[in-house]
Order: sequence, then C-alpha cells, then structure tokens
Amino acid sequence: MVSRRNFFAGAGAVAVSTALVSRAGAASLPEAVVMDKASTQPPLMPPNGRPYNPVVTLNGWTLPWRMKDGVKEFHLVAEPVVREIAPGMKANLWGYNGQSPGPTIEVVEGDRVRIFVTNKLPEHTSVHWHGQRLPNGMDGVTGLTQPGIDPGKTFVYEFVAKRPGTFMYHPHADEMTQMAMGMMGFWITHPKDHNFMRVDRDFCFLLNAYDIDPGSYTPKVNTMLDFNLWTFNSRAFPGIDPLVIAQNDKVRIRVGNLTMTNHPIHMHGHEFVVTGTDGGWVPPAARWPEVTTDIAVGQMRAIEFVASEPGDWSLHCHKSHHTMNAMGHDVPTLIGVDQREVLGKINKLVPGYMVMGDKGMADMGEMEMPLPDNTLPMMTGSGPFGGIGMGGMFTTMKVRKGLARGDYKDPGWYKHPPGTLAYEWKEGGIARPEPVRAPDAGRMAAKPGEQVLQVTKPGKNHAH
Repeated sequence: MVSRRNFFAGAGAVAVSTALVSRAGAASLPEAVVMDKASTQPPLMPPNGRPYNPVVTLNGWTLPWRMKDGVKEFHLVAEPVVREIAPGMKANLWGYNGQSPGPTIEVVEGDRVRIFVTNKLPEHTSVHWHGQRLPNGMDGVTGLTQPGIDPGKTFVYEFVAKRPGTFMYHPHADEMTQMAMGMMGFWITHPKDHNFMRVDRDFCFLLNAYDIDPGSYTPKVNTMLDFNLWTFNSRAFPGIDPLVIAQNDKVRIRVGNLTMTNHPIHMHGHEFVVTGTDGGWVPPAARWPEVTTDIAVGQMRAIEFVASEPGDWSLHCHKSHHTMNAMGHDVPTLIGVDQREVLGKINKLVPGYMVMGDKGMADMGEMEMPLPDNTLPMMTGSGPFGGIGMGGMFTTMKVRKGLARGDYKDPGWYKHPPGTLAYEWKEGGIARPEPVRAPDAGRMAAKPGEQVLQVTKPGKNHAH
C-alpha cells in the first residue's frame, strides 16, 4: 500500500527528473504558435532537420518547431478554445494552440524531440503520446508516471521518436472531461528514408464527437453514447473541406478515432488497402482491397489508393446517424401518418407550423425552418443538383486531371462528360438534370429546393 506521504515523495521525484531532462533546453521557451483559421492549411515543408514528405491535416495545421542543439523543440499550450463546427455554429472547447483538435506534430524517425506543455486550463492536465515507444516517465499518465501539470505550469517531455508511423496525443487526466471537450491531436513520425512508402498526397484527420444542445455552446461531458454532433477534426459537414487530389495520384489518408464508438469509414469510387495502424506499417502480404474500414475506439488506420477515377467522391462514416447534425433522440417515426387534420388544428394555435417526417426525412435539409441559436440543420449542404442531405462525418474527395503537385485549392464541382450522368427516362424524351450555377462564387451549386430539368431527345450520347 502506498501512503499519501510516499505517493507525493514519488511524484516529487518525477517532477525533479522532468526538470533535469528539460534544463538543457528550457532557458527560453519556444514560441507557442496559435492558429485562428478553421480551414485546411497548406502542408508545412520542413525548414530544417531531415527531409520528409509532409501531411495535410484536414481542417487543421502542423505545429512549427525550432532546432536547438540538434533537438526539435515544440510548444503545446493546453487552453480553452472556440471552434467553429460549421458556418453558423461555434463551440466552447478545450484544445491546444488555439484549436481543437490541436496541431499535428511531424517528426522524423530517430529525431530527439522536446515538447514543452503549458497548462492554461482551470485544472491539471497531462499529455499521453498514444502509441509511442518512450521512457516510462514520459508516458503522460497523471498519478502513475508523473504528477499533473497544474494550471499555469509548464512541463517538458523529451524522447527519441523511435518508430515511424501515425500516432495521437491526448490527456490522461480527468479524461471524461478533457477528451469530451476536444483535447486531442495527431502525431506523425515519418520514416528516415523519405522515399519509403512515399505517396503523392498524404491527408490526416481525427474522428471526434460532441453533445451540444441547440442554443448552447459547451459540450456535455457526462454523455456516454448519445452524442448529437459527429465530426472530422471537430468540423461537421458542410464545414468540412474537400480532399483535393490530382487524378492518378497515389494517396494516403490517416484516420484516428478518439470518440466513444467505432466508425466504418467508407470511400466511393475507389477501393483501397489498409497500409498502417497505430502499431506500424502493415506488411504488403497482409493487405487486401476494401471500400470500408472499421476504426475502433483508440485506433488509427492509414489507407492508400490510386485516385484513377475523376469526380466528386463521397468519404464518410457508414453509420447513417453519423452523417447527420444536431440529431434529436427518442423522436417517433411518423412515416405514413396522415397529419392533415391535426395540422389544421395546430395552425390555429401556432401559425406556420409544419408537419415533419410523414414521407421520410429527405426534405428536412431544404426546409427553411427557424433554428435555435448556435446549432445546425440535421441534414444540410448543397451540391450541383440540390441538397446533399448529409451532415456530420461526411466530405468529398475531389479528383481532377492536371492539378499541380502542391495544389490543394477547391476546384469547384465536377463537370460530368457527356453520357456519364444518370438521367430520368420518360416516354418520348429524356429529362436530364443540369447543374445550377451559383450567382455569387462562380462554382456549381443548386439553389435550395430547386431541381432544373432539361428535356432532350435521345441521341448518340444516351444509353437505352
């Protein structure tokens, strides 16, 4: 049995050893860089140190470092942040360096890394380097391998990045609160041979979930399963940027799951192989083609494919409720229920009341109903042919011919070649849906609730 006195004596020894590790490099702290944009930032090309092929963090960024006596030094600041989940909704979260999730940390196999962690939260915290091989005292478990980092204090973690791969970081302190409030981030250790497992485009993002009541701004931290916002990197569609890819690029997408449930991530238009987990690279003989990979809690999967097929392809969680926003639980199903009589009675009391869900939920995204403050429609987002009817864990891969290697700018909606677009058959003619050009941005978009049909006679470009 460990006494209170012995426990704190042990904790003091850990604090001293941490100070000893940091003393050589802690005369001055590295700059704590802060990000205030919710859009995907360009990859950070390494300004010094060994070369590597950088990743692109979806709706995120990479943390800069400084080199000091051959050590890569980073500065993480744990702090309250405001994250825009999607246009029209913001959340009071906890994160790092101005955002949740925190910035991606990129290093190279064999690098000695020193991370300064400053705590600006109202309670103690720590950082666990999920999946890393490191000295036990750097593992970041409060009470077991270190004392907590109290508010206003700075701790230093230092170790050699021994194993290449994809990892995560998050607290092991008051996890129920701190993880539910968004404290997490990605860590990439690139192989020392930058041509090993080389790809043309390398994306990464975390899966996270929140329970935020409409009209409120702060997540409920006691929720176990009934979350109402499912996100990629704390963004919900249509606030998630597309993955912009040049046709025939070899592409890697790294996805980490720090939610409370598993997520089957599904890709349209291509098949892929799982090439990496948080345990390391998967040997080629152990890989097989998939279009969906299930990512359990605390796991990471790296998938790879050749983007041979041009178009706007969906990438999403295949749990249907995870591609919706601000869901309501315990709502009865009203499909097939004739509500005309009750609608007339309710309208006398509540003018403008609308029935919901008697024919299905597909029209929900196009209803212009007033919403409570700071929330999102359950299904939202418009494409070139109308409402997409998706939210949450959904985005697109925009595969285009002729994009330059470093070009990640949104190319707009895909223009389908003649004869490659599904159409309606009608006796005596064909009604083919055509995109509606948005008048403001020069991009293809449908006006809410509008579908334009152009009737043409069958021709050589139409199959029968």
